[in-house]
Amino acid sequence: MDDEIRHPLAHARNERGWSQEELARRIRRAAARRGLRSGTKGSRVSKWETGRADPDEEESQPLIAEVFGIAAVAHLAWPHWLPGQDKPLPLGLHNAVTSLREALMTSLDRRSFIAYTSGSLAVLANQWAATEPGRFAHFAAPGEVDAEMLDWLEATGAELIRLATERRRRTRHLLDAHLTTVTEFISESRYTPAVGQRLHTLAASLAQAIAWQHFDERRHASAGRFWHAALHNAHTAHQRDLGAGILSDLAYQLLWLGDARAAADILEHAIPRTQHPAARSLLHLRQARALAVLNEDGRCRRALTAAEKALDTVSYDPAPAWCSWMSHADLASDGGRCLADLGQRRQAHRLMDEGIALLPATRSKTKSVFLTYQAETYLRDGEPDIAAETATRSLDLASRIDAPRCVTMVRDLEPAFAPYARTAGVDELLERLRAVG
Repeated sequence: MDDEIRHPLAHARNERGWSQEELARRIRRAAARRGLRSGTKGSRVSKWETGRADPDEEESQPLIAEVFGIAAVAHLAWPHWLPGQDKPLPLGLHNAVTSLREALMTSLDRRSFIAYTSGSLAVLANQWAATEPGRFAHFAAPGEVDAEMLDWLEATGAELIRLATERRRRTRHLLDAHLTTVTEFISESRYTPAVGQRLHTLAASLAQAIAWQHFDERRHASAGRFWHAALHNAHTAHQRDLGAGILSDLAYQLLWLGDARAAADILEHAIPRTQHPAARSLLHLRQARALAVLNEDGRCRRALTAAEKALDTVSYDPAPAWCSWMSHADLASDGGRCLADLGQRRQAHRLMDEGIALLPATRSKTKSVFLTYQAETYLRDGEPDIAAETATRSLDLASRIDAPRCVTMVRDLEPAFAPYARTAGVDELLERLRAVG
């Protein structure tokens, strides 16, 4: 447990054999090399490691980064840019339950900071692509998981997952409890291989939903653990599309945290193993987003074309639940964001307008995200009044459904709005952002 909750600064320091005083001394030396003075002492390092204070973002954090040899920290919040320690468990039937228990443990302790590195996740993605799931152990006595109980577990789980987005606070503990119950059934009951497949599939879906909640709360380390557990259980259940979708969730998180190259690499492993066209479309769309950030214009457009082609492919099987929402609205809005990143802003606005208009009322969080993308693009275009109106719509939606990640997205635009404080609409938006910030 200590390794899971230890602050990453303490871990990085201990890995190098430094005391708190030694780290403080190295920070002072780094400041001196820049012609600056730092008053950092071991007592201040202790406060950072116990969460009683955070190092100043503009003064202390660059010095800490220099001491640990980290080139850039701009895209990651403290302390997530510090060197990580954890490596994902190797795929295998025996690790499916272990990964669930580890994830549930981090859910109980909000001090869990240590995240998986992008390199270790790329190795896991490669292993997933190259490894066939093992066979379920066959129990002679089918026993304790009866059909009625299993049906109830699946129906209740599906309903909790459906409600998780817009009723995050009401469903958080229920999702954890339901996943705990399913984990106990998997580890303590006897069942046939068919029942085992259903239990592991349910565990994967629940863990995936919890991961998204933690991601929305900017709890990136614990979100990664739940996606990791979800991948293990999807793999154990022989659910290739679900596993590919979970890998694409991890890639989306890496993109969000500023590591577009790692996101693109993971999607390269995931896309060839998808089966349903809706799943393939979503993964190509996320691939396009990563490639746009990398300014790989040709590859990005090919990925967008592949996403559209897959979405238009007729399938007689229903889309998996985790991507059943994938639609032309998503393709248009995310495609518009890609074009905005590539500098094609006129076409980007047209696509984003189209996508936002197509989104159903049930997709409020997605609509809030897309509106913020569009507001950011308007700011790049030098149209702060329209940007403020669009960002305010996003903030209204995010506040209504209690979506902290969406609120943060709008708040992150505050520095870009600041020079236009006297523009109509901008002043009211900045006042609201100060109130929620």
